[in-house]
Amino acid sequence: MQVSIACTDHNLKRGNGDHGKQSSTSPNVVNQARAKFRTVAIIARSFGSFTPRNHISLKESTGKHTGMKYRNLGKSGLRVSCLGLGTWVTFGGQITDEIAEQLMTIAYEGGINLFDTAEVYAGGKAEVILGNIIQKKCWRRSSLVITTKLYWGGKAETERGLSRKHIIEEIVRAMTYVINQGMSMYWGTSRWTAMEIMEAYSVARQFNLIPPVCEQAEYHLFQREKVEVQLPELYHKIGVGAMTWSPLACGIITGKYENGIPETSRASMKSYQWLKDKIVSEDGRKQQAKLKELTHIAEKLGCTLPQLAVAWCLRNEGVSSVLLGTSSPQQLTENLGAIQVLPKMTSHVVSDIDHILGNRPYSKKDYRS
Repeated sequence: MQVSIACTDHNLKRGNGDHGKQSSTSPNVVNQARAKFRTVAIIARSFGSFTPRNHISLKESTGKHTGMKYRNLGKSGLRVSCLGLGTWVTFGGQITDEIAEQLMTIAYEGGINLFDTAEVYAGGKAEVILGNIIQKKCWRRSSLVITTKLYWGGKAETERGLSRKHIIEEIVRAMTYVINQGMSMYWGTSRWTAMEIMEAYSVARQFNLIPPVCEQAEYHLFQREKVEVQLPELYHKIGVGAMTWSPLACGIITGKYENGIPETSRASMKSYQWLKDKIVSEDGRKQQAKLKELTHIAEKLGCTLPQLAVAWCLRNEGVSSVLLGTSSPQQLTENLGAIQVLPKMTSHVVSDIDHILGNRPYSKKDYRS
């Protein structure tokens, strides 16, 4: 299963302050890139069998040998591991190819079947490294779901954007065409507003086209509104699930920035000055204080703060998969341990976390407890 993500920039004028997943050379470029990364379409191409729509099981299942949990992508028949491995910043940049192979091996052997990348990551190197590792390891292609985001591409006008020359011109019609041609099974969106997703759904229904099945969105302890308020209604109304990213808020939730900016951290990189500014800001200091309190809850549960944070994301009934971004085998192994913490996320624990954070948005739905 291959999933491609195509980005557009039709909402450039409506900046929302979110941090896009891209490389850059200056804060201004970062801000521009974040804005351009607003709209995304996901295309899933199947190389194996799939679950017919009349046999869809929305219940969570557990791998016999790995303990990994699998969920449907939204209300579609596509089964994905509840944890996925991302390659932003790391593959082709922060880590060597050897470590990238170690990470993918740990992930694959741990039951992860979802791997996320983008054509812009490390100037295209991330995609190449990912593909080379899959080929080298001789993993069954039908056992994998690969997601890649499209927008920037090359420097030429014909190498970027979403015209049919590049990938698509009219997203809904193009996705339907690709699916009808047998190249895809599903498509979805990323960083779209709920209104935009509903519009795509309405267009699909009006013209007998195929609607999106998922939305890729940022979600962590300090970023909750969209995934907890807007997406649940879409999930129950039209079956759109959530594939979330940055569960540790670019490393902020690991606690490593408690006493400053480590030299080897992402925030120390020149292209991530925006992250450093966020950490040392007043809001950043308040977040660190809350993380200290959350550490006590993690200790009571017998887990680390990152494991607690990832498990907290997984407890949301509308989240199909949480994408992990790690730079070392140790970090990935630690994060995979969140699977064992998930059963401990009782309503009482979640309530204690909400009390510390003080940022729970109004929602009509209850989440996993």
